[in-house]
Amino acid sequence: MKALKNIFVGFLVSFIGSIPLGYLNVVGFEIYSKLGMNSLIFFLLGVIFVEMFVIYFTLIFAKQLVNNKKLMKIIDFFAVFFLLILGYSFYAHSNQTIEQQGILEKYAMYSPFLIGVFLNCINFLQLPFWTGWNLYLMNGNYISIVNKLKQYYIAGTLIGTFLGMLTLVLILNTLSQNTTGFSKYVMPVIIPSFFVVLALVQMGKVYKKYYRNKTE
Repeated sequence: MKALKNIFVGFLVSFIGSIPLGYLNVVGFEIYSKLGMNSLIFFLLGVIFVEMFVIYFTLIFAKQLVNNKKLMKIIDFFAVFFLLILGYSFYAHSNQTIEQQGILEKYAMYSPFLIGVFLNCINFLQLPFWTGWNLYLMNGNYISIVNKLKQYYIAGTLIGTFLGMLTLVLILNTLSQNTTGFSKYVMPVIIPSFFVVLALVQMGKVYKKYYRNKTE
């Protein structure tokens, strides 16, 4: 029973957490649009391969990571610049043709699996996400990590991430196929703007977390 509970809780958290549009979902959408379903699946497998290790280590060292305030502060600040760089990258390549070498064409020589591995390795935002969730779930006794039970939890999270990202990519593709405006503005306007908004939200979090109390 505890094994099934771990799988369900892990699936629910990761499925919902992977639905909000992020840069991995955006790249997944690009891969699916230009390279097809097989490449998308290998890309997602690369993403969850890295996530497996992230979840495992944050599960084991969650309390130590939260107490390392210097590391968490570096991650919070880096996230702002990371999101702005991503927004600029998609904007800069939005009008390029295939012959002009767009974002994906530059990585065409690499396996989609390796692209997923690399991009999730630099996805530092997942560290505070999983650290916070794992602490909450453990402290609330929603999951048990005794012996092999942690493996069931991790399996549930990986399935949830895979299906969550796959679902969002397919939804984005359907919108791009059926909506002319979406297809026309998604790369040059919508996606870069989204990353700018995310960066502004992250700036707000940084201000509240590190500066608001000092100015009051």
